[in-house]
Amino acid sequence: MTHHAQAERAALCDTFEAVGPHAPTLCDPWDTAELAAHLVIRERRPDLAVGIVVPNLRARTERAQRSYAAKPWPELVDLVRTGPPVWSPTRLGPVDEAVNMLEFFVHHEDVLRARASGPQREVGEDLQAALWSSLGRLGKLLFRRARTGVVLLAPGHGRLVAHGPTGLGTVILQGEPTELVLTGFGRPQAAAIEPQGSADAVQALLASPLGLS
Repeated sequence: MTHHAQAERAALCDTFEAVGPHAPTLCDPWDTAELAAHLVIRERRPDLAVGIVVPNLRARTERAQRSYAAKPWPELVDLVRTGPPVWSPTRLGPVDEAVNMLEFFVHHEDVLRARASGPQREVGEDLQAALWSSLGRLGKLLFRRARTGVVLLAPGHGRLVAHGPTGLGTVILQGEPTELVLTGFGRPQAAAIEPQGSADAVQALLASPLGLS
């Protein structure tokens, strides 16, 4: 049993403590306090978390997020670090891994890479393999709105067709699983990837609305 979700949660909270509540993130315009508040609502307030995906309820969720973000920073970070309430299914290891590994990995990188471009830490091979496995399950969903065909190529891990060819052709995205995950979650500008394809196709892909939402 792997525990990447727990490790990424702890690492993100350590980074939160190091940078403080007003550091930038890639989730612009959120700073770290607003990002932490988002994570707390997602895990602890299902009555509010629905507004993350339902536009008509978004204003209520945003008000709550501002309220949580205003809490004392050590208290807010502790809410993230200690995780969901005891009744949450994500208290179970396999559920936690399935639901939270990518969430905490991506948001940790949102904080690290907002301060300087490109990778800011060494990611172990075990986590790289887990991220590649996640792309195998979610890659087509993440790239479903790509304006070109997409092939993901991670040396040492494999090759994955994430989106079929379009009239603009196909782009091959080469990089570590970390970088391909960030691209799939709509952060290509912060990812160390090597796109291969025509200039028009690459530009169209990088401008595509990638991600789950």
